[in-house]
Amino acid sequence: MNTLFIDGNSLTIENIWEVAFQNRKIALTEESKVKINKCRDFVDEIIKEGKVVYGLTTGFGKFATVTIPPEQLEELQENLILSHATGVGNHYTEEETRAIMLLRISVLAKGNSGIRLSTLETLIAMLNTGIHPIIPEKGSVGASGDLAPLSHLALVLLGYGTAIYKGKEMPGAEAMKNAGLTPVKLAAKEGLALNNGTQVMAAIGALALRKAEHYCKVADIAEAISVDALLGTDAAFSPLVHKVRAHQGQIDAAWNMKALLAESPLRKSHEDCGNVQDPYSLRCAPQVHGAVRDSLKYVRSVLEVEINSATDNPLIFPEEREVISGGNFHGEPLAFALDNMAICVSELANISERRMEQMFNPAQNRGLNAFLASRLGVDSGFMIAQLTAANLVSENKVLSHPGSVDSIPTSANQEDHVSMGSVSSLKARSVVENTSFVLAIELMAGCQALDARDFPSSPIIEEIKAEIRKDVKKIEKDRFMQPDILRMKELVDSPIFTQIVEKYFKMK
Repeated sequence: MNTLFIDGNSLTIENIWEVAFQNRKIALTEESKVKINKCRDFVDEIIKEGKVVYGLTTGFGKFATVTIPPEQLEELQENLILSHATGVGNHYTEEETRAIMLLRISVLAKGNSGIRLSTLETLIAMLNTGIHPIIPEKGSVGASGDLAPLSHLALVLLGYGTAIYKGKEMPGAEAMKNAGLTPVKLAAKEGLALNNGTQVMAAIGALALRKAEHYCKVADIAEAISVDALLGTDAAFSPLVHKVRAHQGQIDAAWNMKALLAESPLRKSHEDCGNVQDPYSLRCAPQVHGAVRDSLKYVRSVLEVEINSATDNPLIFPEEREVISGGNFHGEPLAFALDNMAICVSELANISERRMEQMFNPAQNRGLNAFLASRLGVDSGFMIAQLTAANLVSENKVLSHPGSVDSIPTSANQEDHVSMGSVSSLKARSVVENTSFVLAIELMAGCQALDARDFPSSPIIEEIKAEIRKDVKKIEKDRFMQPDILRMKELVDSPIFTQIVEKYFKMK
């Protein structure tokens, strides 16, 4: 994959995925280097003139009124990183850390942060050589950005902290040495340039969004399989129904579902059965899946702005000869969007579990065995798999309580309103992950139910089922089911299902 050139203005969510999961290398554009140097020259000029400017010649937060002597400015910046690296809990994955590093680099590439080009080039070299700082998940309140986790990132740049390099955890200084890099000694303003901003919540949100958008398509596939397995009708997916409501996500989901079921012998086998409408979890899936799609478009629009925004403080404008202390580090736009993502994606799991109930309940499943068990009484079938799905759905409901409605004042009430956007990002990530497992269980159940019918499903669905059966066999009698669920989850995460579908039509 060719090098991704960073200018601070044109990064995409797809680029983040490429760098995080495909180890795409990055470099600065020449235009960006010019802007970075010009901004740094202005900072050096301010320092030389002895001007009192927040973050350059003063303390931070409540200490903004304390002027720092020139001989202590470098110590001030290092102390900022050391004192702010207070995170706890599990650490971010290597892929998430790569996304965080990329977004921080992109912000600095805009030329409004005052960092030296040499410092930024070292951070880029860390990413390209695979030095991944260990960043704890918890400790950010989402204003002034993600101070604690970004400080853990910066620790390794300074030769402190811990990192993972070539699969091994080691001290940051050792990782830098092994990669042939020299730790940085920070100059004035550089500590703030490294740890002030929204890049952690934005990175986690961007990766979760990419997965959620993929799961929308998988959910349409799972829905179509469940409808056919339950001898349902595709009448409710007619374009006539959806064009008179005209929500685009709903129209797209319905179109996918109808196309997936086209030419199904199983559906045609019961056309005269008298069933005119299905339960809501089957019939109203376009309305639910579509609303998720439309909500995720809003989330994407927020993230696309954020990943190309300057969010540190103070911001430096060398052309205008201005240094302005503002509030772009406040994570409220992201907090709202990520809370919304948690809420809407949880509904993909919610309605999926209800379709399972239709398949497992003999009073509703139209001739299938209870819990799709092969031998009633002897086998439990999918009885407890449904409990796993119910557990995940219930957890999603708890996680869907918005983090953005909370605020705890910090820094002696200087930072008296915060976004809790990092909380929102972690919740959204968990909801998306839980939902993938729920969809995996539904797909397993749908294939099991199809195998019990006398007619095949549509050519597309039969090809998907054949792909699943390569790794997840039909359950002839009870067996250890967890490995099947885990393998099914891997298939859900992969592009294999959409690749099969798109041999027949382009999914929306």
